[in-house]
Amino acid sequence: MARSYRHTPIIGMTCARSEKEDKRIANRTLRAACRIALVNCQDYDGLVMPVLREVSNVWSFAKDGKQRLRLDCPYTAKYLRK
Repeated sequence: MARSYRHTPIIGMTCARSEKEDKRIANRTLRAACRIALVNCQDYDGLVMPVLREVSNVWSFAKDGKQRLRLDCPYTAKYLRK
């Protein structure tokens, strides 16, 4: 795999490698909120479970989305290397 390259010309907007740790924290927060909702629930008919977007903010993650690279630029080959 010495000369492997990315087939899709889409990369992240910032220098962050991944959002793995941010997603871990968000899911831990969601599970904690679900446990609290279950403990505070009197009956399961009126139970409303929290959603991931309610307990976490995707705008505070390490990357700010993705961008598509133009294939006619000279620096594109650098970013397509793995």
